[in-house]
Amino acid sequence: MSQTAPAPKKTRGLEGVTALDTELSFIDGQKGELLYRGYDIRDLAKNASFEETAYLLWKGDMPNQAQLDEVTADLQAARPVHSDLLDHLRHHTPKDANPMAAMRTALSMLAAYDDEADVMDADANYRKAVRITAKLPTLLAAFDRIRKGEEPLAPKQTGSTAFDFLYMLTGEEPGPAAEEIMDAALVLHAEHGLNASTFACRVIGATLSDMYSAVVGAMGALKGPLHGGANIEVMKTLIALDKSGETAQEFVDRKLEKKEKIMGIGHRVYKTLDPRAVILRGMLQGLSEEKGEMKWLEMSDTIRQTVKDTKGLDANVDFYSASVYYLLGIETDLYTPIFAISRMTGWTAHLLEQWEDNRLIRPRAEYVGPRDKTVAAVADRG
Repeated sequence: MSQTAPAPKKTRGLEGVTALDTELSFIDGQKGELLYRGYDIRDLAKNASFEETAYLLWKGDMPNQAQLDEVTADLQAARPVHSDLLDHLRHHTPKDANPMAAMRTALSMLAAYDDEADVMDADANYRKAVRITAKLPTLLAAFDRIRKGEEPLAPKQTGSTAFDFLYMLTGEEPGPAAEEIMDAALVLHAEHGLNASTFACRVIGATLSDMYSAVVGAMGALKGPLHGGANIEVMKTLIALDKSGETAQEFVDRKLEKKEKIMGIGHRVYKTLDPRAVILRGMLQGLSEEKGEMKWLEMSDTIRQTVKDTKGLDANVDFYSASVYYLLGIETDLYTPIFAISRMTGWTAHLLEQWEDNRLIRPRAEYVGPRDKTVAAVADRG
């Protein structure tokens, strides 16, 4: 009697599956390498601004001075948002709303105030990428101030994205160190291959839906705790640990014994230390020394090293970014929206690339259910 061979095990989560070609970023998970259009992330974080990085992703290479001046001016000019959007945040957004949910809705509403929202030529799409990237920091800062009972601040429309965002958030012009750290953090989060939110973005864009629809979908994916939301969970863990009286070593031992996940540790792509985590750890050390508060760095290093020695897993970008933002005085639940501010450049760059030679993204699913069922009369159904 012949036997049917068992079906091959399918790749869960599309791990290892190549879905498309891109010129935007390259990741070597074994070496811990990340390139944006050929530039190493360590070089960019040290020597390039967020504005330069955005131009690089959108246009293909680093801008010269005239090009940098132009994209900087375009971003500055596009930062204000329509008063209706601020009224929506004031009167129709609950003060206790999840900031990612508030930003997702506000981002969708932006489309109604953009005359080019449904225009699908390359120049219009680039202009939309600039506008969306410029306005999201304004919306986030406004939401945070409104929920605290404060009036939103209009952007100064001068300086860097990092400078104006921190000003609108706190009401004070940031010093050079804070601006530099925020700028570098935005560079580090700008692009990272075909991650969950970027893939969602390209799938929506491939239908020839508009840019706003695609980035709203990406925002929804980023909100998840297994994606962008992990940095919030990292800080919650560190704060709880600090209050518990438990040592970092005891905490890790307990978590590992129970086989519980430690947020910010491990990555689907990197099999070594995430190169972005290296840079963020350096920022955290500098901030910790400046503020005389070393406990977050010390706890983080103990957790990271113990898990690495025990399980062979290392830190990802969320692990140290959480403490960096915390020491900058940023509310914990704003970490993922700040991630979105940066990643908006990557999402929109992927859309621009997708639309250069678009094809509907339509993978297949392997059916593994039964095939021989028949409909029984209602009275005969169990």
